[in-house]
Amino acid sequence: MHILIAPNAFKNSLSAGEVASAIETGLITSQLKCTTECFPIADGGDGTGELIVQKCGGEMMNVMVHDPLGRKINVSFGLIENGHTAIIEMANASGIRLLKPDELNPLETSSLGTGELILAALDAGARKIILTLGGSATVDGGMGILSALGVQFLDEGNDPLTTAETLVDLAHIEINQVDQRITDCEFVLLCDVDNPLLGEEGAASVFGPQKGATPDEVLMLEESLTRLRAVALREHGLEMDVPHGGAAGGVSAGLHAFLGASLVNGIDEFIRVTSFEAAAQKASLIITGEGSLDEQTLRGKGPMGVAVRAKALGIPVIGLAGKVPLNTPVEMKKYFQVLLSIGNGPGDVESAMKQTRENLIRIGEQIGHLLSMGQGELG
Repeated sequence: MHILIAPNAFKNSLSAGEVASAIETGLITSQLKCTTECFPIADGGDGTGELIVQKCGGEMMNVMVHDPLGRKINVSFGLIENGHTAIIEMANASGIRLLKPDELNPLETSSLGTGELILAALDAGARKIILTLGGSATVDGGMGILSALGVQFLDEGNDPLTTAETLVDLAHIEINQVDQRITDCEFVLLCDVDNPLLGEEGAASVFGPQKGATPDEVLMLEESLTRLRAVALREHGLEMDVPHGGAAGGVSAGLHAFLGASLVNGIDEFIRVTSFEAAAQKASLIITGEGSLDEQTLRGKGPMGVAVRAKALGIPVIGLAGKVPLNTPVEMKKYFQVLLSIGNGPGDVESAMKQTRENLIRIGEQIGHLLSMGQGELG
């Protein structure tokens, strides 16, 4: 038996690589006779870019940019395909992990630093940019990124606007000073959510509170994004209200409209650019998982992408999570043969997260023992 271990990260607990290693340790400790391969995955969330660069044998480049509050920081981006393609993580320059809890304020944070990373990638010779959007601290509709690339957001007095808070005063958008290299560059954005730009399921309403916005500030952010969309449509005929447009606080909508960026499901693109398919074809069983497996998983999350590929190849899948539904949704039953919670008895979330590695090792060992009893049936 050959088992492919392909989990996503367990958010705020273990990276995807650490999760895979823990599961593998448990399997090796068990009575099961098997070979294993760890293939940590990512779906556009924090850490996706680094995994892609590792899997594709790329190189990392360092550059100085501005963080969400305008402070200088040293960050990195990756180059693959002989430098033709750059892999940029928005979280590296504009991520929520760069801020202290009392600094979270999407009315004031900017995605400018991610735009500076794009400029650095162009300087390095990249002509395709793959941008992963998870983990951002902003809800600026991509205004900061676009400003770095030469787009000007102006009020009635032609004074520049720089934050989501000021977007309510947006009167004009000038694009005649955009870096000309943009026209020869392909942009692909890896989205880990499918929310629209506006409305109850939009960038401000859903993700604003996660990034520090109060209920009143969520309304202000919604007004700002609505204004941005209206001016872009009125002056340039550019539509920002598109599927996946709410990802990264509307960055996906802004870059799709102004740069012609393709918005793709993160796990689908990860699987496409890495050697996942080849690894999966060798497996008798695939184990995947993330912090929670539920209805949200069906909306394009990493484990779902893995399970869909496995089903197409006729390979059974075990899904592991800290939390699984009491009653498995019918749609999930089509793709996951088994869903298992890694928890070991009742307890609070904080304690459970601290024990994630130990619980994964234990559940991996238990899976191994169970499979060893019917090993002949699975090869």
